[in-house]
Amino acid sequence: MRVFKFGGASVKDAESVKNVATILNTNTSKDRLCVVVSAMGKTTNLLEEIAKNYFNKVHTSNQLNQLKEYHFSICKNLFSNNDKFFEELHNVFVELEWILEEEPGMDFSFVYDQIVCLGEILSTKIIAAFLNNTGLNCNWVDARDLIKTDNTYREGKVDWDSTLSCTKEYFTKNSHQLILTQGFIGGTSENFTTTLGREGSDYSAAILAYCLDAKEVLIWKDVPGVLNADPKYFSNTFVLNHLSYQDTIELAYYGATVIHPKTIKPLQNKNIALKVKSFLNPNLEGTLIDGSNTTEHKPSYIVKRNQVVMSIFPKDFSFIIEDNLSEIFKVFSQKQVKINLMQNSAISFSVCINNDENKIQEVIPLLKNNYKVLFNEKLQLITIRYFNEETEISVLKNKEKILEQRSRHTLQVVVKE
Repeated sequence: MRVFKFGGASVKDAESVKNVATILNTNTSKDRLCVVVSAMGKTTNLLEEIAKNYFNKVHTSNQLNQLKEYHFSICKNLFSNNDKFFEELHNVFVELEWILEEEPGMDFSFVYDQIVCLGEILSTKIIAAFLNNTGLNCNWVDARDLIKTDNTYREGKVDWDSTLSCTKEYFTKNSHQLILTQGFIGGTSENFTTTLGREGSDYSAAILAYCLDAKEVLIWKDVPGVLNADPKYFSNTFVLNHLSYQDTIELAYYGATVIHPKTIKPLQNKNIALKVKSFLNPNLEGTLIDGSNTTEHKPSYIVKRNQVVMSIFPKDFSFIIEDNLSEIFKVFSQKQVKINLMQNSAISFSVCINNDENKIQEVIPLLKNNYKVLFNEKLQLITIRYFNEETEISVLKNKEKILEQRSRHTLQVVVKE
């Protein structure tokens, strides 16, 4: 058994879907495949807009029409006009319209998950139908029946015992050579949908690989492998041919978008190799990630944009001590705010976080009960893994520093955009 994962860029249009079919057709004769697929193109972004507008009682008809037109235009280039699949696709949109007709609940995260999950449902139904129409026998399964989580919406925590049981049972009973499912989503014991965190499809692939004792996971990207930097921000990037689990976790933790941060742990636990390959050029070797520690210490650069620095001060000018930190962390934990960098002095505690407007609006009033809170936005967090003096100078030249933190191998600096 091997697990393949295809992201949104790999299925963004009809030609891309046909390319995925070609890759799968080349590989199905070798091993049984579990294929995990993300929402098409930028669908998740559009569904996020719909969720926000719906929750705030703003009209969603324009975004809904845009969503329909995008998916039906892809299907018109994959299926004949009288194909029965169009009715199945229409039913998914009806499901979304039913949600939008109801009054939104009080919990935005719950609303978000029930709406945004439909991007993966749409993409996998389209791809499964196309594969079967072209003779590549494929079985579609709802990931919410396999990956079971708690009720932490937008950041579902996996119930590993239930997930292992459900996944093994399904794959034992089903004999298909190719099984297609969704990334990013799971299900609760009450049959509500949860999501596993933004860009969580990599994590889905790792969860299923763990449960199935897969021999490897292949993540297909629009890059030739794991690069040492994002080519949107840096020139002369190169492929890191081999990475250890540890270095990959570090890069993902600091914000490298090529791998979801939670992906590595399930694979490392069973020593399952991970390969990152190009769907544009499948013959390239890509990057191998495994348990060996032969990683070359070449500098890698990570840029997280749209960051906020929140500085927290006791109102009575007292020291920041363990009790204060415990109280502050409890607020961040309750509101599911991830801290990308933290730093404290005698009378202040500063954190760099993603500029998530909804979460920040929930956190600040809670902190202001006992603290003074200052707020800086329009910032970038730049991380250099395996930095040296030359890389530091070249990257930070002419940039205004807000916060800086360095360890033996890693330099992190918050700068103005």
